[in-house]
Amino acid sequence: MTEEFALLGVPSCAGTHGPGQEKAPAALRSAGLVDRLRAAGVKVTDHGDLPVVPFRTDPLRRDRQNLPRVVEVARAVADRVGALLDSGAVPLVIGGDCTITLGVLAAHVARRPGTGLLYFDGDLDLSVPGTSRSGILDTMVLSHLLGDGAPELRDVGPRTPLMPVSAVAAFGYEPAELGPAGRERLAAYGLRARSCTELTAPGTDPVAEARAFWRELAAHHERFVLHFDVDVIDSVDFPLADFPHYNEGLPVGVAFDCLAEFGSAPPLATLVVTEVNPHRDPDGTLVDALVGALVRALGSRPA
Repeated sequence: MTEEFALLGVPSCAGTHGPGQEKAPAALRSAGLVDRLRAAGVKVTDHGDLPVVPFRTDPLRRDRQNLPRVVEVARAVADRVGALLDSGAVPLVIGGDCTITLGVLAAHVARRPGTGLLYFDGDLDLSVPGTSRSGILDTMVLSHLLGDGAPELRDVGPRTPLMPVSAVAAFGYEPAELGPAGRERLAAYGLRARSCTELTAPGTDPVAEARAFWRELAAHHERFVLHFDVDVIDSVDFPLADFPHYNEGLPVGVAFDCLAEFGSAPPLATLVVTEVNPHRDPDGTLVDALVGALVRALGSRPA
């Protein structure tokens, strides 16, 4: 049976620190995402968008901003992604901030508890309420997936923790962004992770590292969700991310090559694309290049 992708937009800024990401699904469609996928031989159906959730601050919850709205969006994502999975399609979810991945995983775990997660992100997102200075929840995604943080969000799925640490692998993060608390949490979890500095070290083949990484995850998990945050790319090369990393992160060519490797992996069960901010791309060239990278990644999948 031919693999079919189901495109779902989540135009939400509920979990982030400013406006813009709510416009990402429309920008990716305007750049021809659906038509270009089909031209590359990818079978895809566009299932539209969830409701737009604009940015706003939350003075009453300074250490967990907009928590009720983040939970509401995550539950809506879980419902819609669950329906797409039940139809037999492979969801392609375009956000929106990183917290939407909580809803995606909730849908998967409810159906296949052994699903893994490959977190391809410039940040490990291990902050928690109470210690976070910003209170921005999309800096706390992995901590909530691993069972820490606000109960309303960490309990959004069918079990807590939603993901055992053995089912999660993080690729491409910037170690300078962790700080002392983040390094302590990383060590305490024992999370399997490869930093961008390791991947770009002399003599290292990052694509070979990406291949080994997903194969190790797939050795213990029948399938995995790929979370792709564009802030894994150095913002000097590709300043599209909502949270920039200047002179940090992966070179754009390396990031897109690794994305193509992950996208072609047979166990890929869902691709989530996050943190795209069209405000940072007034002429549309960056979004166009991102669409090209997504088409390359999904167009190279085995029949």
